[in-house]
Amino acid sequence: MLFCLRYLSCRLWSLALVIAAGGAFAPSVHAADLVTPTSPTVVEKQAGDWTFAFSPYFWGAGLSGDVAQFGLPTTVHISPDFGDILDNLDFAAMATGEARYGRYSVFSDVIYTKLSVGSGTPRGVIADSVDVTSETFAGLVGAGYCVLQDANSNLDIVAAARIWSVSTEISLQGGILGGRSVSDSATWVDAMTGIRGRYFFNDNLYLTGWGLIGAGGATLDWDVAAAIGYQFSGKFSALAGYRALGVNYDNNDFVFDAVQQGPIVGLVLHF
Repeated sequence: MLFCLRYLSCRLWSLALVIAAGGAFAPSVHAADLVTPTSPTVVEKQAGDWTFAFSPYFWGAGLSGDVAQFGLPTTVHISPDFGDILDNLDFAAMATGEARYGRYSVFSDVIYTKLSVGSGTPRGVIADSVDVTSETFAGLVGAGYCVLQDANSNLDIVAAARIWSVSTEISLQGGILGGRSVSDSATWVDAMTGIRGRYFFNDNLYLTGWGLIGAGGATLDWDVAAAIGYQFSGKFSALAGYRALGVNYDNNDFVFDAVQQGPIVGLVLHF
């Protein structure tokens, strides 16, 4: 029974960090253009005006690493691919937004996922089945300043804070322990710093990327990506690329030390 609980809870919690990213781009580069939180997006603006961008995004990430919770004495190595994660996904919401004034910007990046998995127990005496539900929230809030800018490229320096909140509940159905449930959770904040930039090949096609690193509640928290973007109209853009994110959290036997990586796609609305 203990093995079953450990396997289901660690497997589901590891799947719970389905994180996605997306972005957009613009037809040309100007000194007062808008850059999105993770993948820079360019939008023309009049001097002295605010500009805004909003982007729902998707990240088809697999996961590998070590997890532990519920006070279990050992960690469990997990390596689900994105197909495994998708099979257990109940709900996911992911979006990013930014407001920019000249060279200054403020931005946010929010991810919420809910996953569940169930399994019968070997003999069905202590419990007939075990259900595990996990909810994960990851939110990034930060500010940036453009330090380098010319006709074809720009580079921003950014500082941010990322909050993680993970909760897992195990419920037992039937058997001696039927109707019982236990839960475990962790919440922490990491300070982040890094760069983001883009280079335009022409009025429509550009290369973008970012790199963030930090620590706090976690020993290490990092996020890097590179992507190609294309402008379809003055209001909408699309982007495709690859992203990798790693976090190493270990506190009171609650462990999440893993790397998530995979392709990203996104759409953006600028206004």
